[in-house]
Amino acid sequence: MTMIRGYRRPDGNVGIRNHLLLLPTVVCANQVVNRIQQQVPGAVAIPHQHGCSQVGNDKEQTHKVLVGMGKNPNVGAVLVVSLGCEVMNAEQIRDEIAETGKPVVWIDIQDEGGSVNTIKKGIEVANELHQQISSLQVEEISLSELAIGVKCGGSDATSGLCSNPALGRTSDLIIKKGGSIIMGETTEIIGAEHILAKKAVNEQVSNKLFTSIERFEKEIERMGVDMRGGNPSPGNIEGGLSSIEEKSLGCISKAGTAPLQGVFEYADRIPGKGFYFMDSPGNDIECVSGMAAAGVHIVCFTTGRGTPTGNPIVPVIKITGNELAAKKMADNIDVDTSPILQGKETLEQAGERIFTEIVKVASGKETKAEILGHQEFSISRIGISL
Repeated sequence: MTMIRGYRRPDGNVGIRNHLLLLPTVVCANQVVNRIQQQVPGAVAIPHQHGCSQVGNDKEQTHKVLVGMGKNPNVGAVLVVSLGCEVMNAEQIRDEIAETGKPVVWIDIQDEGGSVNTIKKGIEVANELHQQISSLQVEEISLSELAIGVKCGGSDATSGLCSNPALGRTSDLIIKKGGSIIMGETTEIIGAEHILAKKAVNEQVSNKLFTSIERFEKEIERMGVDMRGGNPSPGNIEGGLSSIEEKSLGCISKAGTAPLQGVFEYADRIPGKGFYFMDSPGNDIECVSGMAAAGVHIVCFTTGRGTPTGNPIVPVIKITGNELAAKKMADNIDVDTSPILQGKETLEQAGERIFTEIVKVASGKETKAEILGHQEFSISRIGISL
């Protein structure tokens, strides 16, 4: 299996989905965007609570995530909807996304004369954009062009014993094919960062990884709080994880054995091929949204407790090593690796099954999250509201 089926974009990148993205620049445009989505089959929206009352790095991060979502190769066209008086620069967002060569249109609620007029105009424009991208032909694409995010959430004892190391075997297969693996969750490598740092290709990469941990720990110290109870969460603890160190040891196994090529900031573009770490929150939706904005095509998400969340533009494959969770959460789980713990399957065999599922999803098969319409999206915020 060396080929998948997808869409070649004007800038040369490839997507495995062909979404029409409805992008509000500010929370005030959410309802208009939601109404447009209801009237345009196949359109996906990313309502969020940001876009105004932000300055500095916080403002730039929101801008970066919104642009990154539009630039993701799984998106075929974008309709940007602004209010007209927010902090975000809608024109700049449109222009940066348009650098990819894909169709991008911007409309403004205040310029259009209110919500009703904007909804009417938006439906008209969105239908035109949808018609444009519907004519794009699917073509065969090399697996080497895939970028896969690896994430865990709702973890339990089976995550570190089973689903995470099985996904690690899959990561090795993806990288062997020439693809990329992106791991996030800075909070969930604490206590195991020294092991991950040993995989770094040079001292600069190793130091950047340690700096990411140090920055997070200083922020926790500044807040005067204890992260225990938040991470590991009550569900993690009930599932058998006693400490963040124990959770982290399982977490880092998702990336397999490949050298760590680099560390990059939340929602920055993926720097290259191979294994990379994205400095990001452990929060499931914020982390997956950052991966999508960075340009991943698929996220492989391991869970012991059962986590249903998805993403508007990136298919999320749910993997569990917990037999009970696989049965109770059958609506949400794509791959059950619990046969490993029963002695019926090896980690390598389970890793190959996950790899096969990735190929199928990359060629058009819908994940459970996609079928159920899970389109969760959230931007990690840095600063206070002004």
